[in-house]
This record gives sequence, C-alpha cells and structure tokens, in this order.
Amino acid sequence: MVLTYLYVVESVDYVFLMRLTGLTWGNLSTHLTKLEEAGYIVINKEFIGKKPHSTIRLTEEGRAAFKGYKKSLQQVLDDLPE
Repeated sequence: MVLTYLYVVESVDYVFLMRLTGLTWGNLSTHLTKLEEAGYIVINKEFIGKKPHSTIRLTEEGRAAFKGYKKSLQQVLDDLPE
C-alpha cells in the first residue's frame, strides 16, 4: 500500500503518509525501514527551523519493482473468468 501512494507522488512526509495509510507511527516506521533496506525508497531527514522533517520518495528500483508488481497483478485480474 505504501508503494502505491509513493508511486504517484514525487515525495511525501511521514505525517501525510501516516494519515493516508491509516498506519500507526510504529507500523509505518517498520514498513518504511524494510522498503529502505530493499532499496525501494529513500528517506531524507532534515530540520525546518528547529523541527525535524523527513520526506520519503520512491527510488528508480522501487518504481521498477512496483511496475512489475502492477503488471503481474493486472495479469492475474485479466485471467479471472467473467
């Protein structure tokens, strides 16, 4: 689900993604850590004033993986009987 949202935007911040997905802070963090370790996303951490701000974006590898997943899913749906 997280990759689906990231596929259609340039980048998002944690709060926006958390609200969009309905995941808790801990669950979202776990998902993002796994996606980052797989090389599918990049997390950019910075400060705006004195407040931390993190943005997440899909890597080219992540974009390619999602395209492959989308294609596979579409094939499965196309193969279902009417």
